[in-house]
Amino acid sequence: MPQVSRVVAVVVAYNRRELLMEALAALAAQSRTLDAIVVVDNASDDGSGDAVRASFPTVDLVTLERNTGGAGGFAAGMAHALEAHDPTWLWLMDDDTIPTPSAAAELVAAVEAQPEVTIAGSRVIWTDGQDHPMNTPREKPFVSATEKSAAQAASTLAVRSSSFVSMFVSAAAVRQWGLPVADYFIWNDDFEFSTRLLRSSRGIFVPASVVVHKTKLLGSTDLDPGERFFFEVRNKVWLMRHSRGLKVWEKAMYGASSIRRWIRTIRRSQQRPVLWAGLRRGLAEGGRTRPVSNTDYFADLPAVAAAVARVEAARG
Repeated sequence: MPQVSRVVAVVVAYNRRELLMEALAALAAQSRTLDAIVVVDNASDDGSGDAVRASFPTVDLVTLERNTGGAGGFAAGMAHALEAHDPTWLWLMDDDTIPTPSAAAELVAAVEAQPEVTIAGSRVIWTDGQDHPMNTPREKPFVSATEKSAAQAASTLAVRSSSFVSMFVSAAAVRQWGLPVADYFIWNDDFEFSTRLLRSSRGIFVPASVVVHKTKLLGSTDLDPGERFFFEVRNKVWLMRHSRGLKVWEKAMYGASSIRRWIRTIRRSQQRPVLWAGLRRGLAEGGRTRPVSNTDYFADLPAVAAAVARVEAARG
């Protein structure tokens, strides 16, 4: 990969104005100055867009006319950033992600030390300093000795996937392997995207790069998700059936892990009927449908659809 020259942050925002202001202040205070910041306002109705314009006038604000979810927001924001800012690296995060001052610098140092890396993720903690269980990395299964030792030599960990809470991704890899699948809306979009890029390249976890994930509660995705459980199930079925990110043996491994997690989630839930309904609906829809193309997903947003189409048409 080329040496780092331009780093562009992409922040997806929806109705968390105060957290968004805090996140943008933290990005502005990075010890490694960012070359641009793109904020995708997912049709917020809490004044988030106006607050960005008033307090951070140099931020490149992309305002969407409907809520496209995290998946759609990142697809739209990345396409815009690739065309408008010519980045070498994209730094992706949600609006409740608060980077510590050296977070960007540590990511840059880590990828410069390992030129073959295309994705790097930060250490994610909660407000009390604990590692956040929603974003805890796992070492890449069956990682080669060469890849493992290279990661360890740079004080990093070889991984197979990464999270949009703080994902540093090579713009060249995105241009080659495509954008996130917008129709996922929420959940598993970052897993599908990162495993697709990392099927033929290397990813790392960088513990020296720290961000705070300011969720309301400290817990993983199996913390009683309610009606959103539908997206977890449908998207995981879509991923297993249609994504090119995982090899056959990986689909078997991650599929079995997902089923165990679904069972555990339903057992622990205070809303079991809601989750059972989400499971049935997710399995049915995931089995009979597939995600629409990104250009179709954004058909009612012509400027976004055009940018997405141009990026994906140029894929290697």
